[in-house]
Amino acid sequence: MIELDELRLSLLDQEEKLTQLKSALRVEESLSKAAELEKLCAAEGFWDDPENSKKVLREAAALKRKAEQYSSLKAQYEDALTIIELANEEDDASLLDECREAAADFQTQLDQVTLAALLSGEYDANNAILTLHAGAGGTEAMDWNAMLARMYQQWAQKNKYKCEMTDFLDGEEAGLKSCQLRIEGENAYGYLRSEHGVHRLVRCSPFDSSGRRHTSFASVEVMPEIAEDTDIELNPDDIQMDVYRASGAGGQKVNKTSSAVRLTHLPTGVVVSCQVERSQHQNREVCLRMLKSKLLQMKLEQQAASIADIKGEQMKIDFGSQIRSYVFMPYQMVKDLRTNYETAQIQQVMDGELNGFIQAYLQMMVSSDA
Repeated sequence: MIELDELRLSLLDQEEKLTQLKSALRVEESLSKAAELEKLCAAEGFWDDPENSKKVLREAAALKRKAEQYSSLKAQYEDALTIIELANEEDDASLLDECREAAADFQTQLDQVTLAALLSGEYDANNAILTLHAGAGGTEAMDWNAMLARMYQQWAQKNKYKCEMTDFLDGEEAGLKSCQLRIEGENAYGYLRSEHGVHRLVRCSPFDSSGRRHTSFASVEVMPEIAEDTDIELNPDDIQMDVYRASGAGGQKVNKTSSAVRLTHLPTGVVVSCQVERSQHQNREVCLRMLKSKLLQMKLEQQAASIADIKGEQMKIDFGSQIRSYVFMPYQMVKDLRTNYETAQIQQVMDGELNGFIQAYLQMMVSSDA
């Protein structure tokens, strides 16, 4: 059958990409290194230093996971090719849908693993903390800020990450003045660090009775969430804690007790807050993790050798400082001004289809580091 022949040829074209991916992932080297670390785990006195032991175990697990991803992908490729060739030999049209599905599933998985292979930063594997602020544009900008928050929540859902809004400040009329998202899952920060910067919207504002076109801005700050065993130390005397009631327009957003927590790091002036957990203690724990993340970010930005891990400087949230433009009118286009990657499928982007932008950014960074 012609369709089966085309599927088979299309799949065979991916074999070279598989070979390149195996080289990029350094599969044999990863397995060898993981075996060495596992031997180290069995050595006498290994657990005498618990913090170092945890790091070694995490590294070994990450190396094995990398090799297992490739092995699983290779097996998926061979299974898809086998079923297509079998259906072709028997000229069985009833297997056509199954063959299409097998080929599509392999392509999706190949794209995901290839994207992950571009990650090389020290904190790329960590969870991500996104802080969004409305900029120039008033109510329109606050609505845009809320739209971006939804976009990242949709991206997380599509990519099977857990996402929670840990803090928010509602706009007076609509949208969000600011909000904070915690996205949990392997490589969340590695992918989302591409989103750090100012995002620009051009559309006919629903808040303008004259239907005029408006330009508004929102900033996105992206930080890696830092593990408990990080070398960032917090002196309790340097932290001021304030408690307050959760904000919101009503319903589940309102808390009858003062469970929301705000922490201020007095030496640096860094402020973090959380209001969505059930208890003051839980909100404080979330705040401490975020505070460590912010202090690490400041530390890395002060070290020239580590700047590549925390990309981009914080710019004024206004004209001339954007990294990406989202144009709804007079035409539809989303364009990243760093990579020149663009798409006219603006609704898909707003529904969380960001991987094209992420991949273009990561490839650009790999090329610039080469």
